[in-house]
Amino acid sequence: MNAPDPRPLVVHIVFRFDIGGLENGIVNLINALPERELRHAVIALTEAGAIRERIRRADVEIHEIGKRPGKDPAAYLRLYRLLKQLRPAVVHTRNLGTIECAAVAAWAGVPYRIHGEHGWDVHDPDGKVWKYTILRRLQNPFIHQFVTVSRELQQWLVTKVGIAPDKVWHICNGVDTKLFHPLPAPRTDRGNIVVVGGVMRFEPIKDPLNLVRAFLKARRQLAERQLDLRLMVAGEGPLRAKALALLVGDKAAAAVSMPGARNDVPDWLRALDIFALGSQREGVSNTLLEAMATGLPVVATATGGNLELVAAGVNGRLVPPGDANALAQAIVTYAEDAQLRREHGRASRARAESEYSLARMLKDYWLLYRSATQGTTR
Repeated sequence: MNAPDPRPLVVHIVFRFDIGGLENGIVNLINALPERELRHAVIALTEAGAIRERIRRADVEIHEIGKRPGKDPAAYLRLYRLLKQLRPAVVHTRNLGTIECAAVAAWAGVPYRIHGEHGWDVHDPDGKVWKYTILRRLQNPFIHQFVTVSRELQQWLVTKVGIAPDKVWHICNGVDTKLFHPLPAPRTDRGNIVVVGGVMRFEPIKDPLNLVRAFLKARRQLAERQLDLRLMVAGEGPLRAKALALLVGDKAAAAVSMPGARNDVPDWLRALDIFALGSQREGVSNTLLEAMATGLPVVATATGGNLELVAAGVNGRLVPPGDANALAQAIVTYAEDAQLRREHGRASRARAESEYSLARMLKDYWLLYRSATQGTTR
C-alpha cells in the first residue's frame, strides 16, 4: 500500500468553480504555493467549468456537489461525506453562498476553517440585509479565521457583523505583473481612435448598462472633436444581451466589441487605451488590478476596494456609482489627453508593482495556511 501523503490538504469550497476573479485567485494560489508543502482540492457546491483547465498541478482534485437551487439538504450531506473521505487539514470557504459549509466542515472533523469575503453579494450590495448578518453570526463559532480582500469589508465584519477584530485578516488580491504588463512602446497606429473598456461579469452589481450609457454619451461628445471612441468589453452574464441592445438602438454597435468570455485577457487589456469599471459595489477587483499592471489609466466608481486601488488624480479617476454623466466625463478627459493617459498609466503600473504584486498575496496566504496547519496563530 502507498504511504499516506504527509502534506496537509487545503480544500477550497466555492459556490460555482468557473471563470471569475475569485476563482482565478484560487487557481493562482494552487499553482504558485509550494507544491512540496501543501496539497489542494476544490469543491464546487454546484458545478465546475472551464477554469479547472488553468490548474497546472496534476495532484489537484475537483469535486462537484451538484446542489440544486434553493434548499437542498442532501447536498450538504454529500459535502459532509466527501470531507470525511478527503480528511483536509483546512477548509477555506468563500462568500455568502458557501458560509454554511463551515459548520458542515466542523461536523466532519476538519481541524481549521477559514472563510473569505471577496466582495458584496448581489442581493446585499451594502451589507444591510439582516438575515445575512444573522447567518454570518451563526456561522462565526465554526470559523477560526475570516479573510477579506478590502479594508472596507474588514471593518464591516468587525463593526456591523460583530466578528472579533483578531479573527479578521485583510489580504488584498494580487496581480501577476509579469503576465500583465504594458506594451513595450506607446501605440502610434490608431490615428484619432481611442479605445475604452475592460473585462467584467455582465451582472447587475457590475452595472454594465451604466458603462454602455456612459460610453454612448462620451462617444457623441468626442465625435464633435473628431475623436472616434470605441468600446471593448469581454465577459458573459445575463445583462450582455441588454447591453448589446442599447448599442444597436443607438446605432453604435459597429464601434463596439463584446465577444463574451476570453482566454487572452492580458492581450485584451493591452488593446485598450482606458480601463473603465462602473460597478455599483466592489470588493477588490482583479480586473482593475490587471489593468493597472498593464499600465492603463483607470476610471472606476468610488466604492469598496476601488478607493484603495485608485489614487484619484494620480493613476485614475473616481466617479459616483450609477452616474453615467460623471463616468462619461472621466472617459472624455482621458480620451482627449494622450499625455495624461501615459502619465496615469505609468502610475498605475508602479502601484501594481509596489503594493499589489502576486508575490505579496501569495506570501500572506502561505503564512495563513502554514499557521492553520501548524496550529499556530498569526
